[in-house]
This record gives sequence, structure tokens and C-alpha cells, in this order.
Amino acid sequence: MIALLKDLVRIKSDTIEGANNALLFCENWLQERGIITTVLKHEEKLMLVAEIGAGDECMIWNGHVDIVPGNPAQFEPVIEGDFLYGRGTADMKAGVAAMMQAFYELSKEPENLLKKIQLHIVTDEETDGETSQFLVDQGYTGDFVICGEPTHLKIGLQAKGIIQFDVILKGKPSHGSRPWEGINAIEQAILFDQQLRSLSFLTASNEFYDYPSLNLAKIQAGERYNVVPDECIVSYDLRYVPGQDMLGIIEDLTKLANKFPKSELKIQTTAPAVTTEAVNPYIVRIAEVTSQFIGKPAVLFGQHGAADARFYAEKGAGAIEFGPSGGDWHGEKEYVSITSTETFKNILVSLGRK
Repeated sequence: MIALLKDLVRIKSDTIEGANNALLFCENWLQERGIITTVLKHEEKLMLVAEIGAGDECMIWNGHVDIVPGNPAQFEPVIEGDFLYGRGTADMKAGVAAMMQAFYELSKEPENLLKKIQLHIVTDEETDGETSQFLVDQGYTGDFVICGEPTHLKIGLQAKGIIQFDVILKGKPSHGSRPWEGINAIEQAILFDQQLRSLSFLTASNEFYDYPSLNLAKIQAGERYNVVPDECIVSYDLRYVPGQDMLGIIEDLTKLANKFPKSELKIQTTAPAVTTEAVNPYIVRIAEVTSQFIGKPAVLFGQHGAADARFYAEKGAGAIEFGPSGGDWHGEKEYVSITSTETFKNILVSLGRK
């Protein structure tokens, strides 16, 4: 399995072409071991589906082979002690390698399979997740989904929802030496930001989150020193707490924007929160098996970011992020723990057996 991971790391999959090449490598690896695969295509992006087992109950393992760019040295994996360094080791080629190995091992003992298992490998999680969304839209859904993102073998059963939006604030231009004759759109944006941060939905919390997160991501305004700017566009990334009403939040944003003359609110992206409950039978079972392998109680937690689990959860499936230990993903020293990757593989195998 570690040889498989090293081969995956060597594939520079930070472009659509590279990610597709990595996926075709996975297809070939599985087919060489007698596993039937289906490769689908959506807008030049490939995705892979394989299935073992039978019955009405289906567990999905989802992983992505696309990565963020790295320096050339990161595409040659290096092992130091228990750590394997390289771009994409943690995020999330180790998870993919463990899923592939576990899937292969279970495929050799179909009589011992507890349920149907589908393996989904996709190529654009780091950008927009269109391939996982496409699979879901094509009916590749199940009762429960494990996205093998790096979680240090902790069970990420919730994830914040997403609202990404722009607000266009309007002002009135004037000469920069006579600003009192105009209305400065940048100053309007500052006032909007202050009032936004006082809205009540930003105080929401639950057992996994103390509050939502709000990131002022972009500001676009002004062209010359001597002109009062008449337009300012501010762009935000809001991650709301599971249990909050997304439509209610958008309504509050709209009401605030309407307080500013001629302003405009543009919602760019939304995604539902993942709200899997701890009492879900799959969560109970995963926690039990994980505890057996790590020798202590499994940890349940909520993710601040969002992964492809959200697409399956939107269709009603229980969904988690759950994978090996690693660090510095997207950084120059990205690494994954070899031991935890092997443990993750063993946990998956146990979950698939009767």
C-alpha cells in the first residue's frame, strides 16, 4: 500500500490533465487486481466508481486524487521514520491508497462482506467538487459515506455550511480634494462590514462549534488617488454552524444590504452543512472499530471546512470525514503518518466485514 501511495505522489495531479492521469493510474491498479471499474467523464474531468458486495445497504468510500500545486521536490516521496513526505500525501492520496487497498482486500472475500461498498475516486475536490456532485446527480448515492480526508483518525461527523457572497456598495464620485461633496463607497463598505459582524446569526453555536466563521476575502474599489470611489465590492466567505437556517441567514444579509442605497447582494456559492448525528448506527460502529484499533475512545468532532461529503449529505446520506494523520497539507512539508494510514486501511476492512 505504501508503494501505491508513493506512486500516486509521483503523479503531478495539480491540473485537470494530471488529476485525470492519476485517476487512470488508479483504474489500472484496480483492474490489474480483478476489480471491475467504471470511469465517467464530466466537462473533461474523470471520476471512477467500483462496487463490491450486494444488498440494499450501501457504504461509499470517497477520495480525491487532485492536489494543490507544489514545488518539484514534493513530487518525489521521502520517508523519514513514520512520516512520508510529499505533495498530496495527507490531502489526500494516503486516504485514497488506503481505500483502494482495503477495497481490494475485501474484494477477495465476497462471502464475508457485510454490505455493498462503492469506491468513488474524483479529480476536482480542491477546486469545486463538480465530479462528486456529478456522481451524486447520476444516482451514485448510498446510506453512508466516508470521505478519507486527513483527520488524525478522528471522526468528523459535522461540517459547516457555506455561503460565499459579494456586496456591491454604491457611493457618489467627487474630487479627492473635496471628499465632502461625494459619498465614499469604501467607507460605505466599512460601515457594512461593521454592521454585518453585529448580526445575531454570527453568535450561533452547538456542541462542536463556538460560532460561525466570517472571512472578508476580497475588496475591489478605487482607481485614482484624487477621485472619491463611487463603488466598492466586498466579498465574503461565511461558514455557518450546522443547525442554522441558511435561507434565514441570506434573508438577514439581504435586509442589511438593502439599508445601503443602491447596494446589491450577490450570492455566489452555497452548500449545506453536514449534520450527521452521533447516534447514527454507522457512527456508533465506526467509533467502536476505531477505538479497538487505536486503544482509546474515538473522538467525534466538527470540521470547519467543507469536503465532498456535503454532496452526499444533501441527498440524505450520513456522511463523515475520516482519515489518517498528517500535517502541513498545502504546505511545503506536507506529510502523512505511515502507521496511521495502515490503521485507517485496517479500520475500513473491518467495517466492510460481517
